[in-house]
Amino acid sequence: MVSETDPDSSLSFYAGLCLAVLSTLMIGSGFIFKKRALLRAANRGIRAGDGGLIYLRDWMWWAGLSLFALGEGANFVAYALAPAVLVTPLGGLSVLVCAVLSYQFLGERLNLAGKLGCLICLLGSTLVMLHAPKEQVVDTLNEMRVIFFDRGKWLFVSDFILHLFIVLLSAFIIYGAFVLLLASLLIFVLGPRFGKTTPLIYILISASLGSLSVMACKGLGIGIKEAILKDFTRTLTSWFFWMLIVLLITGISIQLYYLNRALDLFNTGLVTALLYVFFTGFVLTASAILFREWVTLEVMDYVELSLAFVLITVGVFMMTVLKDVDLNWKTLAAARSASNSPGLLRGDELNPNDTRGRYKRYKPKQSPSIRKSPDSQHLLPLTESWSSDSSELDLAGPPNPTAHPVALEPGTTDSVLTNPAVDRGVGMNSFSFNLTLPNSKDV
Repeated sequence: MVSETDPDSSLSFYAGLCLAVLSTLMIGSGFIFKKRALLRAANRGIRAGDGGLIYLRDWMWWAGLSLFALGEGANFVAYALAPAVLVTPLGGLSVLVCAVLSYQFLGERLNLAGKLGCLICLLGSTLVMLHAPKEQVVDTLNEMRVIFFDRGKWLFVSDFILHLFIVLLSAFIIYGAFVLLLASLLIFVLGPRFGKTTPLIYILISASLGSLSVMACKGLGIGIKEAILKDFTRTLTSWFFWMLIVLLITGISIQLYYLNRALDLFNTGLVTALLYVFFTGFVLTASAILFREWVTLEVMDYVELSLAFVLITVGVFMMTVLKDVDLNWKTLAAARSASNSPGLLRGDELNPNDTRGRYKRYKPKQSPSIRKSPDSQHLLPLTESWSSDSSELDLAGPPNPTAHPVALEPGTTDSVLTNPAVDRGVGMNSFSFNLTLPNSKDV
């Protein structure tokens, strides 16, 4: 942790903190602008999810890209001034901004779970600010280059192979090779098959390659700061400096392309949440390998930062995944009152064999006979119980329907309103069905 007698390091920390918060506002706003542009482009031509590039003609997409670029620029400087362990988890605030602006401008919902998620996300971000390492282990571009190509163990199997080649292991080189292999597998093998059915494909591509972009971004920030304060010529003539620029441009280009495809195909909040979780995980892993900022922390700092990451993750998912759930104070109160009520008698209790909560058509054990009235009119009782969905019930009948036999002319068909539950003492809504009276000679 930084000491009180180190004002330069403390000033650098808080400047990076402010820039990190500002970048989340810009990035969250940029998401909304780009999403609006993608929706407008989908109505005019080929969607970005199908490889279309018509959104490039929309000024709103370029406005969103500009905000996104400004946010990444602020992030760029923040990484140069503050540890990546601080800057990266604060990206969860961009999800908060995105959720609020999506509710306002895209018509997406922000229910009670989303509001609670905002508070939880803010709590986790506060813990990150309080317990993140406030001093950096790597301060110069040369130190980063040494760690980047850190000499590990000499790997050899036999003297013959040793004379042929010697492999120099570097922890970060191994991580970079793993990321490139994973991205290639996702782009060329899994992407064409599952890219349009699950958001994980494009998000994993953006998150994994984005972690390399962040490391290059932080290295460039350190190099620029070193060039301004110390030796400008030495920094510009360093091949490692230009390699970081190429890595940054390539990584951001691929990252934005697949991020646009994910935004076009899937819900904005879901994409933002998953991107935050995987992107933060990849960046923290790469930062721990390359910059080794965790060595300045104490045990409680590890615990608090782990708790903060869990809180931010939970808050992000509550703001996004649960945003379409009909959850508010009224529904909670209604659910509570319903759980405390004695309940209503189920309609399927009329037929114990019915397990679907509706009437079944079944034949009684003994079919009742047809009665004849003195005036030779046939009185037809209800001989069968008919199944009926609740959506087909006729509730427009008289308030007191009869359950007694109805007089009909022979050979006629009529709609009889009846209530089979009256004689059984069960309060049910009445329903109607057609009955055909047989002729006298058939009885």
